[in-house]
Amino acid sequence: MKLLRLPRSKVRLGEPLPWNVRDEGSRLLLSRGHIVETEEQLDALLSRGAFVDIEEARAVAHQEEQADRERLSLSALQRPENLFSLWDQSAGQMEKLMARLPELPPSLDQITDLADRLIDLVDQDVDMALYHMVRQESAHLYYYGYNHAIHTAVLCLLMGRRLQWPLPKTLSLVHAALTMNMPILQLQGAMAEQDEPMRESQRAQIHAHPELAVQWLAQAGVTDPDWLTAIAQHHEHADGKGYPRGLTELTELAVALRVADVFMSKISPRKLRAVLPIQEAARQLFHEDHGGPLSSAVIKEFGLYPPGELVKLQSGEIAVVMRRTDSVKCPLVASITDDHGRPTVHTVQRDTSQAPYTIVGPVADKALVARMPPERIYGYQRLTPASPQA
Repeated sequence: MKLLRLPRSKVRLGEPLPWNVRDEGSRLLLSRGHIVETEEQLDALLSRGAFVDIEEARAVAHQEEQADRERLSLSALQRPENLFSLWDQSAGQMEKLMARLPELPPSLDQITDLADRLIDLVDQDVDMALYHMVRQESAHLYYYGYNHAIHTAVLCLLMGRRLQWPLPKTLSLVHAALTMNMPILQLQGAMAEQDEPMRESQRAQIHAHPELAVQWLAQAGVTDPDWLTAIAQHHEHADGKGYPRGLTELTELAVALRVADVFMSKISPRKLRAVLPIQEAARQLFHEDHGGPLSSAVIKEFGLYPPGELVKLQSGEIAVVMRRTDSVKCPLVASITDDHGRPTVHTVQRDTSQAPYTIVGPVADKALVARMPPERIYGYQRLTPASPQA
């Protein structure tokens, strides 16, 4: 029996456990169907070392995916789809588009159509797009590769716009982000789920994927040199220590793609390592890029407290950032606890430019927001986006 450490975010208080919970020696701690009622009970369980059988976890995840699809179908008949449900569907849409690789790569029209749909979602509400990129705890790791490509493409779009690049240049970068990892999309999901370091066979596939992706795209009819070169070079470094060719002369789009790729990787969950806090990922990026225009564009888009970030207010409340404002220090937030940190039934919007609700700092423990549907923060109706920060 192979065990998987139980993530806190997967336990829903007041609901039956969907799997048996075991200790590190496979001894049964809680049977399937047991209900964990309080945070204190959950803390005690996790402190003992809680694990689930990986095959049982995968079976439950598959059942949940089926149930999610059924709920989405039923929901579509009952009310208009909200933006979060559309974002959640994007990874499945991309998986379907890439399902026949390598025999039949997606066509140029299919790739550009997917990019156009993502751009439309971003244009409807940029802050919701950023929320989806920041809050990834509930995403199944199987879809890591697809979600990573989508999130990187969105970040490339925002970078290009912030840098005021011409539209064709920005689109070449977005298309490159969506397709850069085509040969390893499933491998990325498998590696995100594994609890051991990269194997040599996996390393070989990763080192080969840039040139293989270019080959597949060329076969599919892609002729845009900026798109193809960005993919071919997106793991190269100016010091010659990158791969696959150890180049030192790189195109601007290739460097931009690598910046977005690495940043999103650092803030995305995997089983083997913890997510890097946004502020630390931004600090590392700024240092590596020497404060250049690319890192500055990323940092300005996410800001000090991006949508999805969990923060503590001067009032004592814990809140989730909803929207950026003209001030990087004063976003609009939704309070999810009272002033003693106790969860509340309803969220309350707070203006953090007001003295009682100024932000003290980020909250490291994301358990509260991890189990909270984003619709509770925003509601199903799309709000009017605030002006992006300068």
